[in-house]
Amino acid sequence: MKKTTKTPAIVYTIVGHDLAAHLFHVTLTVAAPSEAGQVFALPAWIPGSYMIREFSRNIVRIRAESDGQPVELTKLDKHSWQAAPLKSQAAPLTLHYEVYAWDLSVRAAHLDQNHAFFNGTSVFLRVLGQEETPHVVDLQRPDDDAAKTWRVATALPELKAKRYGYGTYIAANYDELIDHPVEQGDFALATFKAHGIPHDVVVTGRVPNLDLARLCSDLKRICETQITFFEPKSKKAPMDRYVFMTMAVGDGYGGLEHRASTALICNRGDLPTTAAVNKDIGDGYLQYLGLCSHEYFHTWNVKRIKPAAFAPYNLQVENYSPLLWLFEGFTSYYDDLMLVRSGLIAEPSYFKLLGKTIGSVLRGSGRTKQSVADSSFDAWGKYYRQDENAPNAIISYYTKGSLIALALDLTIRAKTGGKKSLDDVMRALWERFGRDFYQGGGRGVTPAEVEALFDEIGGARFKPFFDKYIRGTEDVPLAKLLAPFGVKYADDRKSSKPSLDANLGRDGSDCKLAAVHEKGAAHLAGLSAGDLLVAIDGLRVTATNLDNLLARYAVGSSVEIHAFRRDELMVFSAVLQGERVPGITLTLDPVAKKSAGPLRPSAAR
Repeated sequence: MKKTTKTPAIVYTIVGHDLAAHLFHVTLTVAAPSEAGQVFALPAWIPGSYMIREFSRNIVRIRAESDGQPVELTKLDKHSWQAAPLKSQAAPLTLHYEVYAWDLSVRAAHLDQNHAFFNGTSVFLRVLGQEETPHVVDLQRPDDDAAKTWRVATALPELKAKRYGYGTYIAANYDELIDHPVEQGDFALATFKAHGIPHDVVVTGRVPNLDLARLCSDLKRICETQITFFEPKSKKAPMDRYVFMTMAVGDGYGGLEHRASTALICNRGDLPTTAAVNKDIGDGYLQYLGLCSHEYFHTWNVKRIKPAAFAPYNLQVENYSPLLWLFEGFTSYYDDLMLVRSGLIAEPSYFKLLGKTIGSVLRGSGRTKQSVADSSFDAWGKYYRQDENAPNAIISYYTKGSLIALALDLTIRAKTGGKKSLDDVMRALWERFGRDFYQGGGRGVTPAEVEALFDEIGGARFKPFFDKYIRGTEDVPLAKLLAPFGVKYADDRKSSKPSLDANLGRDGSDCKLAAVHEKGAAHLAGLSAGDLLVAIDGLRVTATNLDNLLARYAVGSSVEIHAFRRDELMVFSAVLQGERVPGITLTLDPVAKKSAGPLRPSAAR
């Protein structure tokens, strides 16, 4: 009997067919479209980036056909189309469409003569009603001389393609399909194993003398530390393979997590070089390693341990959750902590990073007006749409969320005599909600379940803590919480330094106010964000000399400021205040090193 091969139900073919025009051509074939007329939709947002981005606006043109004959497509809304019912139900339906790809970020798609990158949410129309069927993707090499030597990097499982090659790949369903970004180009490539699991390091962009060996060595330590953190006994990672994809540019920073990979963007100067004589971790490389640590921690926390509101995602509208302080804030807490526990940085470096975070939280008055629970819920309209008044109106669930994690860690350790910690909470979340998520045994966690888990593991009622610092807007009392663990907290702000208390930007060589802090000298004088400073007491202000000019005055002095607001010259009288930027320093008592709290992982039980 002859063996037959069943045609996949849903097949995409994608190719960069005009690199200079930045266009991907996508063909989507549906073997068994809906008899009522198949509906298609492109996601309006991408998981991990909580903002409606309306990716469908980049579809340049679209048409449908069946058996070589055109099929009418009706647009239902800004991101949905419906094909007319087919005359023959045995015939497949095929869509042809072009996607404009010129967003050099980790969130969308980008295509030119140097590389191709896309997230599935930007290019793969969803076949409504058939999301749970297998999806096949045929990645084709662009027909351009620039792409003759390109390779493919993705964690998407190969079907007939060879690793790093063009050909067919497969996903179990649509959710998996869009959770594996794809990079194509002449990228640098290396592989290391973390507890037996291969991890690819892919770097796109020109990076002279890139030290891939060091990068792999450092990332291996981070990855193994995190795998052991969640699975201390088995040391089993939740994926069979992982890919770090980095786009190196002149100026850029960002990352987006996926279930078995991450897309990153960084300054090329931040990456390690083989030409370096000093092998110390510089600030730029430290920031990059922290970013990698953050996105890798998300492999557990948010990709598998999810808020109930994200299980499953509705990618056409906002998905509101008051828990981003846990999923982003706790990840921000552990990202740098994992650098310490892996041995990549020492305690003083960690305390410097922590002090900087504390200072950034205390800097703005928005922290007194918005709780991190509200910040989480309002991420779609506020955190991801910040304007010049953001420091005075909102709080970051990343930064304050990380301080809440620290406070909860210290509180649990103190209440249990060091027998339990936040580590135990994270492992309980993993065991109860995350470990079996993609195997059908997991579910999202609710706010009530989160609070109950702290009560259970901490051995006390945590409602007062949640009311004050999570649902409320009080500052976390870190100085008090750190003291029993031998950590001294000090605020060394330069109160004698005269200041306008505004964030500065530049417009060419001119000094422009980017944000004016509430009740600061600039605000009280009547200056506003966007004002272009011209002169102070008759002396010209530039983008680089404001501090030197103000240094000639004492705190409390009055100065005359000329500034342009739009095209109108205005005059203001300002009374200089002392520097209000917090200067938080943390130091560890050498005698107390054995009880330095979160620097030491708690033993798994």
